[in-house]
Amino acid sequence: MLASSTPTAPSPAHICPYAQACSYLDWAARELKLDPGVLAILSTPRKVVTVAIPVRLDNQQIQVLAGHRVQHCDVLGPYKGGIRYHPAVTLEEVSALAMLMTWKCALMGIPYGGAKGGIPIDPRQYSISELERITRRYTSELIKDIGPAIDIPAPDMGTSAREMAWMMDTYSMNVGHAVPGVVTGKPLSIGGSRGREMATGRGVMITVREALALRGGSLAEATVLIQGFGNVGGAAANLLHQAGAKILAVSRGSGGLYNPKGLDIPALKAYMKEHGGSMEGFPGAEPISNAELLLQKADVLIPAALENQITEANADAIQVQIVAEAANGPTTLAADQILESRGISVLPDILTNAGGVVVSYLEWVQGLSYVFWDEERVNQEMEGLMVRAFGRVVQEAADRRVPLRLAAYTLGVGRVAQALQDRGLYP
Repeated sequence: MLASSTPTAPSPAHICPYAQACSYLDWAARELKLDPGVLAILSTPRKVVTVAIPVRLDNQQIQVLAGHRVQHCDVLGPYKGGIRYHPAVTLEEVSALAMLMTWKCALMGIPYGGAKGGIPIDPRQYSISELERITRRYTSELIKDIGPAIDIPAPDMGTSAREMAWMMDTYSMNVGHAVPGVVTGKPLSIGGSRGREMATGRGVMITVREALALRGGSLAEATVLIQGFGNVGGAAANLLHQAGAKILAVSRGSGGLYNPKGLDIPALKAYMKEHGGSMEGFPGAEPISNAELLLQKADVLIPAALENQITEANADAIQVQIVAEAANGPTTLAADQILESRGISVLPDILTNAGGVVVSYLEWVQGLSYVFWDEERVNQEMEGLMVRAFGRVVQEAADRRVPLRLAAYTLGVGRVAQALQDRGLYP
């Protein structure tokens, strides 16, 4: 029976990423009154691939790694999703992220389905030559499952433009000609897009700006907390600081910094560059833990680190008006309900961090056409897509009288379900 519009929240001790992703899908399905058969199709990845990656290390020993690629749904177009190198990579995790990517692409109105891949390694423990051999062998093992019209990988946690260049070259050497559209997030020299490096952070900034405007505020008046100061959090901090926002705290895995008068973000980045990436000792700020950062008073909290940072244990103590999910799944189901009940707007991850996949799409379009744009046009195109998607989510939430997260999911899931019904079931 599709009755309740509230997702069932497993206890944090037992929740897994895929269970959480399916819970959100079920939530949207109840609201949309989806046919059970359609729900069953959307609940199941179309293809799950795990490959062995034998690699010869620099010391001449051979190590065999496992590489995953999950392709969730291609009803709207080729699969799209990142490749992450991180010790915590599991098949459950990449399956969940592949599903979320499907809804994200549908919500943004771009012609992709969701995919995700990864290898459970700490890239810091390998040399550059070892990482190249790992990446090229992984690509070779997936050679029949990727391609510009099949599945287009991109960088993710632990990977960068460098790994995408290796993937593109490996694929191109196998097919006999250069194929810039096989991956996105590449270096500019081989068909990458201008604006890609800052894209996810820029999308976060745009979403926060629009949400503040709905409340009668602006970035120039806002105070912001950012948990996670990597590629996404760092870019968002830069752009928000440039727009006049006061960044009260930022953090990395080992902790962070707090200044109630605001941090000088360019000075902090310069300091970190001089001190090997460390924030410790930055003048004019006091140390703060990741957990403490979440509980400071501000207008906006941006969790841009790992999943499950805001839980039942701390949701009642959050002191902001807006939580903007720059990370994937930083808020548990139970915490999400607590925040909503307290009047805190939660900008869902499938909207807030969509800037990266939007510019990946624009890079793919440029690669297929062999016509490349300047950064101003890329940013303009991305902003238009982000603003329109935000507007659709707000309108859907008002029309259905539901939270923004459910509105985003009904739009994303609804578009995929409609396409599935229109295309029919083969054979």
